[in-house]
Amino acid sequence: MEKALLPQDEKLPQVPEYVPIIPVKGIVLYPFMIIPLLVQGRKSEKAIDEAVGGTRLIFITGVKGEESEEDPNKEDLHEVGTVATILRMLRVPEGGVKTMVQGLFRAKAVQITDSEGGYLTAKVEELKEIGEESAHIEALTRNVRDQLEKAASLGKPFPPDFILLAQNINDPGKLADLVASTLDLKPEDGQIIIEELDLGKRLSFVSKLLSKEIEILSIQDSIRSHVKEEVEKTQKQFILKEQLKAIQKELGEADPREAEIKELRERVQQAKMPETAEKQSLHEIDRLERTHPDSAEANVIRTYIEWMLDLPWNVSTTDRLDIKHARVVLDEDHYGLEKVKQRIVEFLGVRKLKPDTRGPILCFVGPPGVGKTSLGKSIARAMERKFMRISLGGIRDEAEIRGHRRTYVGALPGRIINGLKQAGSNNPVFMLDEVDKVGADFRGDPSSALLEVLDPEQNHSFSDHYIDVPFDLSRVMFIATANVLYTIPPALQDRMEVINLPGYAEEEKIQIARKFLIPKQQKEHGLTAENLKITDDAIMSIIRNYTREAGLRNLEREIAALCRKVATKIAAGAKKTQFEITSKQLHSYLGAPRADISMHGHKDEVGVVNGLAWTQAGGEVLTIEATTMEGKGNLILTGQLGDVMKESAQAALSFARSNAKKLGITSPPDDKHDIHVHVPSGAIPKDGPSAGVAIGVAIISLLTGKPARWDAAMTGEISLRGHVLPIGGLKEKILAAKRDGITNIILPRKNKGELEELTKEEKAGLKFFLVNHIQEAIKVSLR
Repeated sequence: MEKALLPQDEKLPQVPEYVPIIPVKGIVLYPFMIIPLLVQGRKSEKAIDEAVGGTRLIFITGVKGEESEEDPNKEDLHEVGTVATILRMLRVPEGGVKTMVQGLFRAKAVQITDSEGGYLTAKVEELKEIGEESAHIEALTRNVRDQLEKAASLGKPFPPDFILLAQNINDPGKLADLVASTLDLKPEDGQIIIEELDLGKRLSFVSKLLSKEIEILSIQDSIRSHVKEEVEKTQKQFILKEQLKAIQKELGEADPREAEIKELRERVQQAKMPETAEKQSLHEIDRLERTHPDSAEANVIRTYIEWMLDLPWNVSTTDRLDIKHARVVLDEDHYGLEKVKQRIVEFLGVRKLKPDTRGPILCFVGPPGVGKTSLGKSIARAMERKFMRISLGGIRDEAEIRGHRRTYVGALPGRIINGLKQAGSNNPVFMLDEVDKVGADFRGDPSSALLEVLDPEQNHSFSDHYIDVPFDLSRVMFIATANVLYTIPPALQDRMEVINLPGYAEEEKIQIARKFLIPKQQKEHGLTAENLKITDDAIMSIIRNYTREAGLRNLEREIAALCRKVATKIAAGAKKTQFEITSKQLHSYLGAPRADISMHGHKDEVGVVNGLAWTQAGGEVLTIEATTMEGKGNLILTGQLGDVMKESAQAALSFARSNAKKLGITSPPDDKHDIHVHVPSGAIPKDGPSAGVAIGVAIISLLTGKPARWDAAMTGEISLRGHVLPIGGLKEKILAAKRDGITNIILPRKNKGELEELTKEEKAGLKFFLVNHIQEAIKVSLR
């Protein structure tokens, strides 16, 4: 906006009583300033016409608030403004009047009225400035001039010769107005300057505004300098890189980026990838060559190429197909487990005759601590293959198996491809631990992805979402482990060959402790065989009185505790360095026994029967108690029993009622007595179709008054006709009975085939009774 000063020696015209008002928005006209002004609005245009036809004087004042009306009311106008004269006027075809006006003096509208011409007029009163020349005003004047020079040095765009003009103005008020006219002020700040008559306060306010402007200019200057430095740095780097390329070209040296691309292509050719993978890798290298080396996309492409090069596409280990060696290795690492060892030997035999046979998919199922994972390591050692293990417990995201697509930030291959990269060969022994604990949610079903991994008909072309090309998994020997089978989807079970590892008999545990656990713990605790000797009776006592489990983990922990105690004594400087621990000394080393092998004492009781159950941690002996009392003929069941066991109890009671005479029940249940069946350890949920016979015998023992044998345990489901149905988990239940000192075991006759598969050690000390009907079980179990 053009602004100028009115010559100071010009005489002011005579002001009429009423002056036309021109309201303005966002504009402040200071005295002695010349500015162009576009006037719009019906009232304002009439006011201009009236002024031009008369004295050419107008009263310019600001509009209050944010209203944008062309013709504001008199209540919307500030009282203080500037009386100005119209120098030039030009009508615009689009509407409005262009004028050039000069400010004359500050004035206050004493009275605002509506004229007959339809525009606003004001009776104005000239406002005189307050303040005389003083040292304070002189100081403020000099400070404002200095600030102007500093603002100009920082790049403030002033009109030509403005600084010189400001230096030559002696009137402090005109200087303040002049400086204010060059600043980008808010309307309210401009109005403050117009209304301020005290010269000192006006100069001080303008100085404050100048200080704020200088601060902003300083920040802008700093930003410009920083940007300039960055641009110069980038240009410098670009020039240096171009010069480096030119120098390398003169010296015959290759560009590092070109050398990297060339090296990647050579590595792809040397990797002997399948055609599809090689084509994809070369395509990504071409993309990398076209991409700026510092871009994020280049890093993503480079990472993908590195993954493709690190995968063992054509790298494999040579199998050692020596059956005798394999048998020796398996026997060295594990005691017993003949069925599993025989299956491994059979695989090696087939592999020796037909080298291109596909790897088996084995699934070891058994309670914790029976050696499922360590058995996989032994298989890898026997075949001299690499061993890789991943845990699937708790996985709920399908991408954990198949990988993430490269469109996601931070994408990586799944655990299968990652495991093969770590193994460094395409035919390792790959153990999938805890396959029964794989979950599923909104992110997908990992077990569905495992179908492709574990299906011999599909895994020769397994596709990971990240590498996006098929990878041959047919040479991998997959071994899965699980505690239970029922949580594994049937389709996944169908892909695997299930081998059960139910647990160990006491005699087997003694041999394992003697050959494996004790030497291992002695070595880990810095002991030798001379320092510590644990007798067989001590080991048996630990098994029976301190650890009741199907596996060996707690047994190994207790042996480790013994080793710690002995190691501490030797380290403390004990005179004795050789210790022999017997069963009598266990109390001083391990404390009081923690496992009671007898649930209800070594005596026969009426209505108390031992049942055999299967759990995820192996077999378990359940004591089933029955009693009767006055009531309403109800059957009360307690002990956290599941629906299946509740139905078994109801079926057993129905059989007893319907066959009361045959069973010798003189007082059959009636509507005046309740029968209460309870299974202790109530906090532990129990369920399964194998408790019908035990519950039936307990109820019949109660109703006949005949005590049941404490040394007998039974398993089997019962029908309403009294037939005994077959059960599962036979070996686990038999081992549990042996652990609890049971010697007589009643089994369904239809489980005879499984019984014959047990070893002599497992059946040692036990007497088996095979029954088809519950009456046969009653003859054996009741006195």
